[in-house]
Amino acid sequence: MSDREPAVQRKPEWLRIHLNTSESFRDLKVLMRSKRLNTVCEEARCPNMHECWGDHRTATFMILGDTCTRRCRFCAVKTGLPGAVDWGEPQRVAESVAEMQLRHAVITMVNRDDLADGGAAVLAATVGAIHEHAAECSVEVLSSDLMGDKDAIGVLAASRPEIMSHNIETTRRLTRVVRSRSDYYRSLSFLRIAKELDPEAVVKSSMMLGLGETRDEVLESMDDLLTNGATVMNLGQYLQPSKTHIPVQKYWTPEEFAELKERALEKGFDHCEAGPLVRSSYHAGEQYESYRRRIHPLYREAQS
Repeated sequence: MSDREPAVQRKPEWLRIHLNTSESFRDLKVLMRSKRLNTVCEEARCPNMHECWGDHRTATFMILGDTCTRRCRFCAVKTGLPGAVDWGEPQRVAESVAEMQLRHAVITMVNRDDLADGGAAVLAATVGAIHEHAAECSVEVLSSDLMGDKDAIGVLAASRPEIMSHNIETTRRLTRVVRSRSDYYRSLSFLRIAKELDPEAVVKSSMMLGLGETRDEVLESMDDLLTNGATVMNLGQYLQPSKTHIPVQKYWTPEEFAELKERALEKGFDHCEAGPLVRSSYHAGEQYESYRRRIHPLYREAQS
C-alpha cells in the first residue's frame, strides 16, 4: 500500500446510519419509479436517503439519464455513453414536485459532455416546468461545470433558479487526483459567471473531506469560493462507495466540522452546513428557508 493511500480504521460511531423504511419512504420510491425518474440519492448511494425520503419526504432529482460521461474516483454513478435526451423528463419532474407538494426542489444532473450545451437546456426546462406547475416551490440546481461555457451557463441562469449550485468537491491540489475531466478554476469560473448573470440567485458549492486535504487547504478553498460569488457552502465526510473508488484518508470528527463551520461564517459565508453526513442537498429546503429568514428582511415580514 502506498504512503499516499494509508489504511483507515473502520467507520467511527458518528457515521452510523439509521434506516427508515416507513410508508413515506416506500411511497416516494413508488412515485419515482412510476414517473421513470432517477435520484442522485440512489445512484450516489447517499447515506441520508432513508432520512430524507422517510422523514422529510424530499429527494434530489437527477436528470439527463443515469450514465455520466466522466469517471470521478469518488463517485458511484455509472459512467459510459449516455442515451438520447428525454425531453419529456422536465414535465415529469415538475408533476412529481407538484404531487409531492414540495416547497423546495433540488435538481442535479449527470455530466453530459456529449451534448453541445452540456445539458443546460434540459436543466433550464426543468426549472421552468417546476416554476409553472408548482409556483410556491423554490428550485435549487446542482449543475455540472458545463465545460465553463458562458452561453450554456447563461441558458441555465435565464431560467432563474433560486439557488445556482456547482460543487468544487475538493481542494485545488487534489482536484486532478479525485475528479475526472474537471478543473478547479473552471468550477470557480462557473460560480462567478452564475453570480454575474443572475445577481439575485444564491450561489452555493460543496466539498467532501477525508480525501487527503489539509485544514489550511480547506480554508483556502473557502476564500476561493467567496471570491467567486459563493455565499452558501456544505462540508461533509467522503465515504468510499466501493473498493474500486479512492480510499478514505481521514475521518474528520464532528468537532472539526463544527470548527470549520464557524470559520466559514467568520469568513463571510451567509450559511454553512458542516458535518460527517452532510451532502450537497442535505436538508436543502430547511437550509434555504433559514437563509431567507436571516438574509431577506421582506421575507421575514411576509412570514410574520
